[in-house]
Amino acid sequence: MAHILLVEDEDVIRSALRRLLERNGHAVSEAGSVQEACDQHHLDDFDVIISDLRLPGLPGTELIKRTPTPVLIMTSYASLRSAIDSMKIGAVDYIPKPFEHDELLSTLSRIISSGQKSRNQSRMQPRPSEEPVSGMVGSCPEMQELFRRIRKVAQTNSSVLIQGESGTGKELVARALHESSSRRDSNLISVNCAAIPENLIESELFGHEKGAFTGATNTRTGLVEAANNGTLFLDEIGELPLEAQARLLRVLQEHEIRKVGSVQSQKVDVRLVAATHRDLKQFVREGRFREDLFYRINVMPLHIPPLRERGNDILDLADRILSNTCKRLGHEPMRYSADAIQAITTYPWPGNVRELENAVERAVILSETDEIAIDLLGLDVELVRYDSKAAYAAANPARKVPETMAIEGDPTEDLSLQDYFQRFVLEHQEQMNETELAKKLGISRKCLWERRQRFDIPRRKKSN
Repeated sequence: MAHILLVEDEDVIRSALRRLLERNGHAVSEAGSVQEACDQHHLDDFDVIISDLRLPGLPGTELIKRTPTPVLIMTSYASLRSAIDSMKIGAVDYIPKPFEHDELLSTLSRIISSGQKSRNQSRMQPRPSEEPVSGMVGSCPEMQELFRRIRKVAQTNSSVLIQGESGTGKELVARALHESSSRRDSNLISVNCAAIPENLIESELFGHEKGAFTGATNTRTGLVEAANNGTLFLDEIGELPLEAQARLLRVLQEHEIRKVGSVQSQKVDVRLVAATHRDLKQFVREGRFREDLFYRINVMPLHIPPLRERGNDILDLADRILSNTCKRLGHEPMRYSADAIQAITTYPWPGNVRELENAVERAVILSETDEIAIDLLGLDVELVRYDSKAAYAAANPARKVPETMAIEGDPTEDLSLQDYFQRFVLEHQEQMNETELAKKLGISRKCLWERRQRFDIPRRKKSN
């Protein structure tokens, strides 16, 4: 049994809710406003507070600021955006009116059983700030764990292997490792192993003596030597040929290099950071990568999650990229349309952050207004999925729900962009004109007309 404070100004609703909660074994106290709740009750004594969002005087969200007790917000569909904002400032959850009794009881049971109160108390205690690694954005658990490991391993000289899909930011991680280490005042030398012709790799990495081969008219310092006392970042290390792998192994084992054409070795002190999007273990099994080198570089593996698995980070990144792109191109501040927000959230981003950056830059260049619509992002519409508003709100509690998702009768299953558009237009064009349809979909009338043509959806005929 839980002790619940019910804050609702409508007597009929408050009485009905009290009876429902008491029938299910809960003790219930009541108040008609935030001020009354604070004057007549000690808020910290309750297990849960259920409050209407709109109340006389102060809004229900004011209770969040006054107690660590979890606050469940009730709201009408018309105020759904405000409910999402209330979660941003600490509401444990929200439930829209009218709601089913089972829905309320299920939500309440989950809040009580999850021990939210103790977590809210921790939230109200000051904690040391844990700023993201310089140049990187990420608040999801996977990125926070990556940041923690970067800070820890940066203080050592251990070799690091960064793994992640193309476009996830492996070079940013390498730079963060270097700048957080004791070698920060020396060089960070970055080498893309896939970009160097195979016959020049050894010369590029280890240098060569004058006359070592045709065209070697001068002695050349290699990139490994240039990184002496600093950090050597080998991107796409899986592309190194086996002979170069053997020489790199010697550098790691003996801390010395020998230039091509030289008979003498020289000592070097480099910290190796390698990166790959390949499965090096599979390469080892296939004989394409040396097993002894793999274990030498895989002392501290770091994995960067793909963008599609980073939850709210996608929108945070999109916002930052848009802001930076506008500044770089000398453009006035811009914003995303509701349509674009949903696409950014649900598109799988096979090219990861690099693809997101390119899409945003393209949209900024092409846009003729201060709003970016989905069409300007240039995404493959077959890969864009439209989630229901409930799923969107659960995944993005800190964001406003786009207007397209606040429509009653939204499909609850995932739909492709084409399927969603066709279904919505066919279901609502009898009740809405073209302007209203475009507004609900978050697009312009011109865009609505173009999509009708593309998807072959005729306009309804006006009855005589």
